[in-house]
Amino acid sequence: MTDPYKILGVTPTSTEDEINTAYRNLVKQYHPDKYVGNPLAELAAEKIKEINAAYDQIMNNRKQSTGQNQSYGYSDNNQNENSDFRKVRMLINSGRIIEAESLLNSIQVRDAQWHFLMGMVMKKKGWYDMAYQHFERAASQDPSNMEYRMARDNMGYSGMQYRNVGNMGGYNDSCCDGCQTLICADCCCEMCGGNLIPCIGCR
Repeated sequence: MTDPYKILGVTPTSTEDEINTAYRNLVKQYHPDKYVGNPLAELAAEKIKEINAAYDQIMNNRKQSTGQNQSYGYSDNNQNENSDFRKVRMLINSGRIIEAESLLNSIQVRDAQWHFLMGMVMKKKGWYDMAYQHFERAASQDPSNMEYRMARDNMGYSGMQYRNVGNMGGYNDSCCDGCQTLICADCCCEMCGGNLIPCIGCR
């Protein structure tokens, strides 16, 4: 395997925070969600595997002195993952969101991974507030999972942007707003001798 420090763009003297930051940036860059339907999807998936392996190797080496040895990286290919959850991921990645949601609803154990995957479903459906709530639950139930924390943080930022745009009228405009605009335009037109919206009696 290539030097894991080179893969992450860090050095053996880098702090854990620096390594975590480098890892997060690389996962954001090559995250599968960015390559759905893209011919580079397979290359991105391979890159994610390489990044995860490098991160795991570095972190496990640093934890050996305390007797800890675990997988830290993006868990898309986690061998210990529940088979139903693996199927849900496959359904989400293939765009079969309704099937993924149905399968999740049939699972009784609502652990951190369940909430993370349901958050992914909600995000795909455009229900950003609900997606954030599930990501928040996932991260709180398993705070050591980098994937869950990144999803929560990214969704929090994206959701804030969405709500800001909505508050400026991008998403909250009602049909009444459109009617009011037409009425105002008609009044202005009549003041100038025209008639934007002719009434029935004038025909």
